Amino acid sequence: RGSAGEPVVELPARLSVSQLVELRRDPVRLARSLRRPLPRRPAPLARRGTRFHLWLEQLWGQQRLLDVDQLPGSADGTAEPDDDLVTLQEAFRASEWWTRAPAEVELPFDMVVDGVLLRGRCDAVFTDSPDGVVDVVDWKTGRPPTGDEAAAAAVQLAVYRLAWHHVTGTPLARVRAAFHYVAANRTVRPADLLDLEAL
Repeated sequence: RGSAGEPVVELPARLSVSQLVELRRDPVRLARSLRRPLPRRPAPLARRGTRFHLWLEQLWGQQRLLDVDQLPGSADGTAEPDDDLVTLQEAFRASEWWTRAPAEVELPFDMVVDGVLLRGRCDAVFTDSPDGVVDVVDWKTGRPPTGDEAAAAAVQLAVYRLAWHHVTGTPLARVRAAFHYVAANRTVRPADLLDLEAL
């Protein structure tokens, strides 16, 4: 315990990008989850996001080892059609990304930052921009955050941008990163993403 009586939790040698975002958002909650990992509650919105990501992977010719329809309970013949998924698909068809072709989809990466191994997966990377800048994009099916929540979320984009630079050697100035909020058809490109030192 620290001097104030609060538990001291050391960061592990490996973190997921989600954990790094949580560290920025709520260090105490991350510390608690590291000390005592608990199963997460089922999240219907997470399933919607998973189905949307799978649809994009199929659209762009990617294959997964396990499809969401192969999960237990997926053969339920009484299940209702996923109206949310159809709405997201229609919104995506109206977006700037519909006519572009990604160079990479679901790109896994490992990157060491200050002695900590970060692991993550970039949703999509586009190298077809007329200005020659690479776009690393993360698809979001929820609402755009604001304030501190938006600043915490931007940590994810900072890591993805640095990961593409790390994997390919592309100069960092030639890589930008964005969230695309599908339902709102809104692409957010934060201008002040953290660099390696700040991260």
